[in-house]
Amino acid sequence: MFYVAGTVAVLFAFWVLLSGFFTPFLLTSGVGSAIVVVWFSRRMGIVAHEGHPLRLSMRALITYGPWLLMEILKAGWDVTRRILHPRLPISPTMTRFKPSQRTDLGLIVHANSITLTPGTISVEVGPDEFLVHAISAEGGASLDGSEMDRRVRALELAS
Repeated sequence: MFYVAGTVAVLFAFWVLLSGFFTPFLLTSGVGSAIVVVWFSRRMGIVAHEGHPLRLSMRALITYGPWLLMEILKAGWDVTRRILHPRLPISPTMTRFKPSQRTDLGLIVHANSITLTPGTISVEVGPDEFLVHAISAEGGASLDGSEMDRRVRALELAS
């Protein structure tokens, strides 16, 4: 029941965040929509306790979130430099590597973190292999055994 209530709460908070209005009708609609989405998701069997939205929230917010934000900023700066500086190479590449995560939640966090980082996009994600498009060969080569992989693995083990 905790998972259902937590998921409804997160969906409702997202609704309020996107809406920005606090009229009784819209708040009631938000709660109703969140309940219906969770109900349909559970009936379809696509909600897992492992992927619960509140599971990693505090640890991710305190440790992983700021680190990822800094990585996004550094990668954004690198992409900007490559676009504006004629001597820096833009050499798009597809890279395959084996992630160290074992749970679906860990794989999802890792793949989404890669995609959030400018210059890289997770193309295929699986427990045995990721396929990532990178803006440079250096960026693609740095993914295997990366700091991001290590941090997501630690986050996964702590949960």
